[in-house]
Amino acid sequence: MSPSGTSVIVVGGGIVGLACAWFLQCRGHTVLLLDPARAAAAADAPGEGPVRSGSLAALGVLMADSFHRERGRAWDLRQRSLELWAEWRQELARRGHPIPYRSGVLLLAADGDEEERLAALGARKRALGLPLEPWDRRRLEQLEPGLPQPSLAGLHSGRDGQLDPGSALAALAADGRQRGLTVRAEAAVALRRDGGGWRVDLAGGGAERAAWVVLAAGTASGTLLKAAAEVGAGVDSGPWELEPVLGQALELELDAPLPGPWPGAVVWRGVNLVPRPDLEGGRRLWLGATLEPGRRADPDQLRELRGLGGAAPEWLEEARVVRRWQGLRPRPVGRPAPLLEQPAPGLLLAGGHYRNGILLAPASAAWVAGQIESLPTGT
Repeated sequence: MSPSGTSVIVVGGGIVGLACAWFLQCRGHTVLLLDPARAAAAADAPGEGPVRSGSLAALGVLMADSFHRERGRAWDLRQRSLELWAEWRQELARRGHPIPYRSGVLLLAADGDEEERLAALGARKRALGLPLEPWDRRRLEQLEPGLPQPSLAGLHSGRDGQLDPGSALAALAADGRQRGLTVRAEAAVALRRDGGGWRVDLAGGGAERAAWVVLAAGTASGTLLKAAAEVGAGVDSGPWELEPVLGQALELELDAPLPGPWPGAVVWRGVNLVPRPDLEGGRRLWLGATLEPGRRADPDQLRELRGLGGAAPEWLEEARVVRRWQGLRPRPVGRPAPLLEQPAPGLLLAGGHYRNGILLAPASAAWVAGQIESLPTGT
């Protein structure tokens, strides 16, 4: 807990915003979370209908040890988040808010080049003491139901895994409220300096004030920062541009449950197959996601996803589609993801996580807390 709490407004109630709000509240700060989509975020799983936030559309696959790098900021954030998610899940479960979690991620190689890259990746990670295990073709062929083909080799990461995004959102929100977190279902429309802190103007006509503001509102964060810079609020002009990248995904129901424990989530040519043991007796899995620029879904890309480009095994082709959804992921323009920045004293940006918001939420929250607890405002 911080030695002396301060007032914080968190703008945006996706997984990153909620993680920041919850963690700050846990550390003794007084936090107001602004999220106009709070009602939708309480859903247990993504549903059909309009485009949803990246958090609600996410599949929740946590790829930290199996990341293609072994050093640098991105690597450090992933490792920190993997540690924190384990601690957070334990703490939330202790307080009555468990988050369904499945350990293990299996990366597949569909051609010779991918096979070589997986072998090199596994060797580098094992040299660091990480438990990435090579699986040969014979072992892959023993899995039932069968994997997409070709699957020449695999690399299994035992510390990586998958958690349920909807349950994570609900757990952080419920426990945050129990700890005193205030949530308002209103959108922020403008940022203004207010003495030594900040004023946030709301869409409903009111305003809220706090010593610190954390922006975690997807592409809207960039819009707010740009507007604040234009009116002379002392905000660095950036670049803070965030572009939407749409992803489509499917929930499928099988004729029979997956026999025995599959090796966690399976990644084949960038597509995730995520078993859902907590739904319909183990007969459901998620399939996704596409990468589409802008905000308009392409039906051809969804068809390509459904059939894995012609490589879907028979059991997957015969599965019934019970739900389809799409979500927008904010990607920084011309800069690496995510953007963890301080555009002005007392104003923090935690955004642009692109496809890794679920994974990187805890490390982002820890960074935000570090800034607030170590840097004075008004300097």
